[in-house]
Amino acid sequence: MFTVYALQSSVDGRIYVGFSSDVNKRLIQHNSGKTKSTKGFRPWAVIYTLEVERRDDARKKEIYFKSGYGKEFLKALVLSFKESNTCLPAGREPRRDHKSYL
Repeated sequence: MFTVYALQSSVDGRIYVGFSSDVNKRLIQHNSGKTKSTKGFRPWAVIYTLEVERRDDARKKEIYFKSGYGKEFLKALVLSFKESNTCLPAGREPRRDHKSYL
């Protein structure tokens, strides 16, 4: 089992996407400065997770969430929570016609 995750930086709001078999351990690594690409933007908070069975499926989802469509979805998710602390508004799901969508 793998977890695709999205983190948001408390410093500037940027979003980082990755996947791991242990998302809690990975978050600790990000926040302790052990990950070069996220070190300068600590602390990080988990804003989205998605569990998948296989590593190749996790990688495909990671690529999707790093794409323009995926980033749009994650930014809408953040905005939605900021505005109303509820779920995404209707129609703000990832595009299913995108080639990376599973």
